[in-house]
Amino acid sequence: MLIKDIFSLASTPESLAWEPFREGIDIFPLYKVSGGCSAALLRYAPGATVPLHQHSGYEHILVLSGEQADEHQHYTQGTLLISPPGTSHSIISQQGCIVLAIWEKPINFISNP
Repeated sequence: MLIKDIFSLASTPESLAWEPFREGIDIFPLYKVSGGCSAALLRYAPGATVPLHQHSGYEHILVLSGEQADEHQHYTQGTLLISPPGTSHSIISQQGCIVLAIWEKPINFISNP
């Protein structure tokens, strides 16, 4: 798979075959190994949330457009967030965003999966 100029997705999100993921969040899977690592693009509608979850492995999030926040900080376009194993947070995107998400291992939802 090849995605040229990944930051330009904000201007042409319809160029990908997005699938429903969670309420207000679409996913474009890049790869997935059963019980192991995976990567995807996530598109958050304004106000979309991901409930409290814990990381069983490293999670890398690169904000390609828009913004998102958790209990710790606000992350804008170009931010790379690395969450180590054992950490937890919930996510909200007030204005919407597109992110590249890379998971070493699946996440575990703590509340409201």
